[in-house]
Amino acid sequence: MNVKEMKVRLTFTEEILGTSPSDPGIYGTFIGSKAPDAPTKEEEVEALGVDAVIEKGMTVFPRMEDGTPFLYDYQIKGFFKNAAKTFNYIGGKDKLTSYKTKIDNLVFVKERKIPLQIPDGMSIGHCQRPLRADTAQGPRTALANSESCPAGTEIEFTIQCLVPDLMNHVIKWLDYGALNGIGQWHNSSKGRFTWQDISDKATE
Repeated sequence: MNVKEMKVRLTFTEEILGTSPSDPGIYGTFIGSKAPDAPTKEEEVEALGVDAVIEKGMTVFPRMEDGTPFLYDYQIKGFFKNAAKTFNYIGGKDKLTSYKTKIDNLVFVKERKIPLQIPDGMSIGHCQRPLRADTAQGPRTALANSESCPAGTEIEFTIQCLVPDLMNHVIKWLDYGALNGIGQWHNSSKGRFTWQDISDKATE
């Protein structure tokens, strides 16, 4: 196969929030079974109701054996799908038909676990924000809490395209990261990033 590769470095310009439940059982028995397609806490509230998600635990980052927080490869692919959907709304030459199928089957992230490199002197913090929803009992507010890695945190990973021309779309999707990022609450600017092609450095 003619696989095209590009190694990239993402530098987060806004804090990035964790997405995994702090209680491993919550996802499998509660959220995963009742709202498997909800990528954000806000959508979980809409799908399940406010009372169902109150005090279900904060979202966190998974950890390497040495305690380093990381992202999974599928989180990067999820960002690609969101970006591709946006460009399809815009239309023109950046539109990609059947983008979900093509990203699932033709675009890959080589590394399964992608360490979050936090700047020296900084550490993981927390981001709390209210969640509001209208219920049969009237407006309700719950508190969402997530671990956060600060602005300046970096990740490095390798993108592989089985159809080389798809890399042109990948570049556009990465550019979109300056507007809409990765992780929990990304629609509020969390998880925005800039990026660099470091392929040449990887081969030095």
